[in-house]
Amino acid sequence: MTTLVVGASGATGRLLVKQLLDRGMNVKVIVRSPDKLPEVIRGHRNVSVIHASVLDLSVAEMAEHVKGCDAVASCLGHNMSFKGMYGHPRKLVTDATRRLCNAINANNPDQPVKFVLMNTAGNSNRDLSEQISFAQKCVNWILRVLLPPVADNEQAADYLRTEIGQNDGMIEWAAVRPDGLTDENEVTEIEVHASPIRSAIFDPGKTSRINVGSFMADLITDDHTWNTWQGQMPVIYNKEPS
Repeated sequence: MTTLVVGASGATGRLLVKQLLDRGMNVKVIVRSPDKLPEVIRGHRNVSVIHASVLDLSVAEMAEHVKGCDAVASCLGHNMSFKGMYGHPRKLVTDATRRLCNAINANNPDQPVKFVLMNTAGNSNRDLSEQISFAQKCVNWILRVLLPPVADNEQAADYLRTEIGQNDGMIEWAAVRPDGLTDENEVTEIEVHASPIRSAIFDPGKTSRINVGSFMADLITDDHTWNTWQGQMPVIYNKEPS
């Protein structure tokens, strides 16, 4: 089984790649700066490193990289600097998602390819009637206007929901929504919900990046997990001590 990962050099992406490798998977990664990959990944025999910028690849080039992959995972995000938030590309996540899906379709695969997108609990699943307070709606609107990465994350998930949908035939998808991200060294128990159980703005929970990587790897490698959450936007939290 082979998975293509974009955003593999990021704080969560590298943890996802490590999780997949630990499970015996083959992994392709597209990275602008291979030197940013940990040596344990860069030098691994089951890793193929593609030195490129995702948005610089044509659909034909991307199709070659996607060919033979059973799954594609995106951990792309914007750097939290002024340039990262307000510079180009402003629609990094959305444009990469669209380009990867177009590449999958160009290959006309015999079996549907899984697409796993790392998203955020601050983004609502508009296929469901998720309850959001008026105050949070106001804050979300302000953030959407002032911070391009917020709108980018929303539009990437909306592309999967509305353009790919539930019956594409070539692509099946899930958008993982962690809450406040933390750094931990070990995988711990998590809670997974179809919708947020707390306000991402006024009462955020915690989700460790390593748990995000582990859950995304579960979606890719475990049929039961995939069948449970395919076509949905699961929200994950670290399980709090009882």
